[in-house]
Amino acid sequence: MALAAVVALPAFAVEPDESAKADTAFVFTDVVTIPDTSVKDQNKSGTCWCFSGTSFFEDEILRQGGDSLDISEMYTVRKCYEDKAERFVRLYGETNFAAGGSAMDVPYVWKKYGAIPEEVYSGLEYGENKHVHGELDAALSAYLKAVVSKPNKKLTSSWRKGVQGILDAYFGEVPETFTYKGKTYTPKSFAAAQPINVDEYVPLTSFTHHPYYEAFAIEVPDNWLWESYYNLPLDEFKAVVDNAIKNGYTVVWAADVSEGGFKWNDGVALMPKGKEEGDMNGTELSRWVKLSDKERSNDKYNFKAPVPEINVTPEMRQEMFDNQETTDDHGMVIVGSAVDQKGNHYYKVKNSWDTNNKYEGYFYVSEPYFLAKTVDILVHRNAIPAATAKKIGLKK
Repeated sequence: MALAAVVALPAFAVEPDESAKADTAFVFTDVVTIPDTSVKDQNKSGTCWCFSGTSFFEDEILRQGGDSLDISEMYTVRKCYEDKAERFVRLYGETNFAAGGSAMDVPYVWKKYGAIPEEVYSGLEYGENKHVHGELDAALSAYLKAVVSKPNKKLTSSWRKGVQGILDAYFGEVPETFTYKGKTYTPKSFAAAQPINVDEYVPLTSFTHHPYYEAFAIEVPDNWLWESYYNLPLDEFKAVVDNAIKNGYTVVWAADVSEGGFKWNDGVALMPKGKEEGDMNGTELSRWVKLSDKERSNDKYNFKAPVPEINVTPEMRQEMFDNQETTDDHGMVIVGSAVDQKGNHYYKVKNSWDTNNKYEGYFYVSEPYFLAKTVDILVHRNAIPAATAKKIGLKK
């Protein structure tokens, strides 16, 4: 049974002051807030996929009456590095090997290898207090490129030991067993002790270059497992998220965050309407002509309060994906919904960039931004409306 969503005045909601009423500031009021675990910090590592997926599973454990856990991201990251390395070598280096991943990587590791609490395996064995993976990523990449070059004319039996050695040096050795809250576990038995059945989680997307209600592998480099996502019409895709939030389910959200309307420090992401005619920005002329203060104030990304936003269509969304204006940048977790002082609807999102922004690690994403810039989501199957579940062949 779904945990009832909490509808209340949140910590971030404040009474609109005169400046807000004059449209000079954002004032958000949370409509639905879903219990979630604390904001984490991926710091200088390309592991947002793991922080979002792990946070999502922590939230799912809460939803089902379990403890508030802090689960190791770096154990999952390590197991993915191991399997990425195996695939990279088997494919002669003709595939992606990088820090990035997809929404499906965390369920993949939980099912195949298990999970470990953060206090048992922090993955910080290299003199840093926070994750800094530049050296690690460079060392793994260089090593594997050397392996696939086959300087001995064939692979030796030791290359996998080299990968393990690098991972041990940075993350630490993985314990075969560990004690947590007085009980002894293996990674697999710890995962099995949680109220998580990875087969109950469904990946979804919405694009027009594949048939609706069928599954396809999203064509982005970080989908290294080549996992398939069910393809939904855009209105049904959004309805899944709305239904999930209404019924107390959080949602993994993979999206493009490189847009000018994504303002992390301000805690908001919008897709403002632009000046369609007479916009000099980006032209050759603009290099030599100084813009007036009035022209600068009309910059569509220079917003400090709610502004008109674009009307997103499936065709527009597809075009942005096809021309790679929409890219697979970042994984986060949708944990609720909100409205601004004008009544515009937003999704409340938990990030993994620490708590240093305006809303202490959370931010608000407008519906147009979500519709335009979402790459994919991951939800519990029971969060999908019955009619949509039937169309994609899910048994409720």
